[in-house]
Amino acid sequence: MLHQIKKFRILLVLPAAVLFLGTTGFMLLEKLSFLDALYFTIVTVSTVGYGDIYPITTAGKLFAMLLIFTGIGTFLTIVTRLTQLIVHRGRDRLRKQRLNMLIGVFFTEVGTQLLRHFVEYDPNISSIRQELGINENWSEVEFTALKRQLRRYKYSIDPKLMELEKVSKFLKEKGDLLLRQIENPDLIEYEALSELLWAVVHLRDEFMSRRSLSDLPEPDLAHLANDATRAYGHLVKEWLEYLQHMKRRYPYLYSLAIRTNPFSENPSAIIK
Repeated sequence: MLHQIKKFRILLVLPAAVLFLGTTGFMLLEKLSFLDALYFTIVTVSTVGYGDIYPITTAGKLFAMLLIFTGIGTFLTIVTRLTQLIVHRGRDRLRKQRLNMLIGVFFTEVGTQLLRHFVEYDPNISSIRQELGINENWSEVEFTALKRQLRRYKYSIDPKLMELEKVSKFLKEKGDLLLRQIENPDLIEYEALSELLWAVVHLRDEFMSRRSLSDLPEPDLAHLANDATRAYGHLVKEWLEYLQHMKRRYPYLYSLAIRTNPFSENPSAIIK
């Protein structure tokens, strides 16, 4: 989309170039003043042809014909590009709406609950829990500051705290939804969400690949904790983006999301 806008801005230089060349050419070939040459260039390019000024010399006539073809071609190109830009913007808006719906479904069905599990297994959560107490009055500045702070946070999952059976059962139940979302073509252009989904699906596959989750050796527990930590970091980042989007566009959904904030110690959808 940005590439299309950049190309259109470059095209806007063409009319100025046509006017400059036309004015300069008529001044040299027809010995017209600057104002008359500019006026004649505009009349020629627009194919109005009032007839009050016309080329006298052979070179001037040939130049006028060339200018007509050049001018018409230039303006037709600009109109075509502008139409394409409008169409692309409409498609881009629809694609973003579909993508945001996809993200909303993910967090409603999987993300928020999974994040709540990970928060319980994070031994360092008390150091950032207060900062994640997002409320209805948060501004864009506060969201930006929190994102900056979380880039320095070391996400970790303690293998000893992980409730393997609970997480495994939850991910198994959500397997079909996760696979359907991964197959969605809109994800191709959203790398961050794609990476998040693959991290969660990989964690699910790790759980499903083990016949039993009891009495796992410590190296294997550490491996599972590492996979969970990877998904945890992606989840927090996309959860904040999701919250910020709802704050801008859907205040009622934002209200529910902050009441059920997975970082709150006692989250509740009930308004008190």
